[in-house]
Amino acid sequence: QVQLVESGGGLVQAGGSLRLSCAASRSNINRMGWYRQAPGKQRELVATITSGGSTNYADSVKGRFTISRDNAKNTVYLQMNSLTPEDTAVYYCNAGYSYTTYWGQGTQVTVSS
Repeated sequence: QVQLVESGGGLVQAGGSLRLSCAASRSNINRMGWYRQAPGKQRELVATITSGGSTNYADSVKGRFTISRDNAKNTVYLQMNSLTPEDTAVYYCNAGYSYTTYWGQGTQVTVSS
């Protein structure tokens, strides 16, 4: 079992920044990442990172978002810059461990124009 606890969402104006955090309840998780789901849309990948630091980003966030992790704290971060209203969504932390996918409860990010 892996519990994921997210924090850092909120309301920000377009062009602003937010940083999301996700703390995992255990260590040695190879892949962690962030997904998001906007109203009426399917959940989509935002970014992933492996324990070795390899990253992958959705085209829509490349150059604006940065994913990072602190393995000592079992925590993954998502630094979001130059936010636009199209980034408004519930953001979910994701972890793959022992052939099982785990999800956090989600944190709301709202970007006003």
